[in-house]
Amino acid sequence: MVDFFYQYGLFGLFLAGFLSGSVFPFNSESVLSLLIYSGFDTMSSLAAATAGNTLGGISIYYLGYLGKMEWIEKYAKVKPEKIHAILPKLKRYGSLAASLSFVPIIGDVVILALGFFRISPIFTVLFMIIGKIARYLVVIGLMKMVM
Repeated sequence: MVDFFYQYGLFGLFLAGFLSGSVFPFNSESVLSLLIYSGFDTMSSLAAATAGNTLGGISIYYLGYLGKMEWIEKYAKVKPEKIHAILPKLKRYGSLAASLSFVPIIGDVVILALGFFRISPIFTVLFMIIGKIARYLVVIGLMKMVM
């Protein structure tokens, strides 16, 4: 599967980032690592992965924003109780919680809840970008250490 994305270079990395940032389970880090190992520019790779992953996260935010619990349960596989359980933390941390969007499973629920409760879309996206860049920088740093 990684080979499919690799053959499309940075566009493939963008798509892999989008899929892994949305409700589809995918690992964009492996595509990023392969591209960097193959000699692709680090900053371009970081930009493509971050842009795709952020747009995937925005799709999750929008799914929550629509507020249709049957869609949230069907496509994101999240129960209403889980979203409402996060509300006290979201009231305390607000959009800052979006910086956790890179954490598997938890990140998707946080972004979904931020959309569901309509918490500042602009700041949510801003903090989401910060979190996703940080994650990819760690992956890139690890790749550079190994190479």
